[in-house]
Amino acid sequence: MKKLLLLLTLSFISTQSFCNEPPFSGTISIDPNIVTPQDPSSFKSISYKGQFLRQMYDRRSSWVNLQAFLFEAKFDDGSIIEMQVNPEFKDKSMAEIEAKKYAFLIGQLPAVLRKDIQTSWIHKGINPYGGGNNNMLIHTGQTKEYERDGILEETLIHEAAHTSLDSYHANNYAWLDAQSSDNNFISNYARDNPLREDIAESFLTYIAAIHRGDRISSSLKSTILKTIPNRIKYFDNQNFDLSIYSR
Repeated sequence: MKKLLLLLTLSFISTQSFCNEPPFSGTISIDPNIVTPQDPSSFKSISYKGQFLRQMYDRRSSWVNLQAFLFEAKFDDGSIIEMQVNPEFKDKSMAEIEAKKYAFLIGQLPAVLRKDIQTSWIHKGINPYGGGNNNMLIHTGQTKEYERDGILEETLIHEAAHTSLDSYHANNYAWLDAQSSDNNFISNYARDNPLREDIAESFLTYIAAIHRGDRISSSLKSTILKTIPNRIKYFDNQNFDLSIYSR
């Protein structure tokens, strides 16, 4: 019966017309100060492990097998992530600069968003970041654009939500019920991709309103709270480890 209810709810979510218009087109650019380069990171240390064959996803060419530069990044909660750097970065020293940079940024994520990150693929190219596959996909050319707009850290929250939250929550009946009860989506992107993007789009705004409310405008906070109150309650009820935001 629960499975039938879930299937019916999934069908309902994907076909119904919500009464209200989402307030944003997408959420990664709603405010550049949700997380900043000056905020703390749980990144602790990095060590070089050599060059070894790894299968990696590269948006420029799909799946590739490369002799990647490998670095072991350690975090202060004991977690470890293998940073896999494309050999196009030429040598160990150049690859290590990239590995350290993104290990620090991943360390700025709350523990709940790092929970399922086992690896990070780092390539050149102006191509969007990606989450999933127990991984964080980075294209360093795109980084410059995110940094220019001040949304690098916010983008990582979005992508890490795909990696560490989607598989547990996107099809959860209580989450789908919260979607329905809110009668709206936080963004057009979430509305148009309700099962794939709503968690990631909503979680960033949850962090902004509840855990970074002093950094955003009162009007932005009010818009978030009024648009997705049931989703926010759902996130609150999960008791996620968000302790990095209280440092």
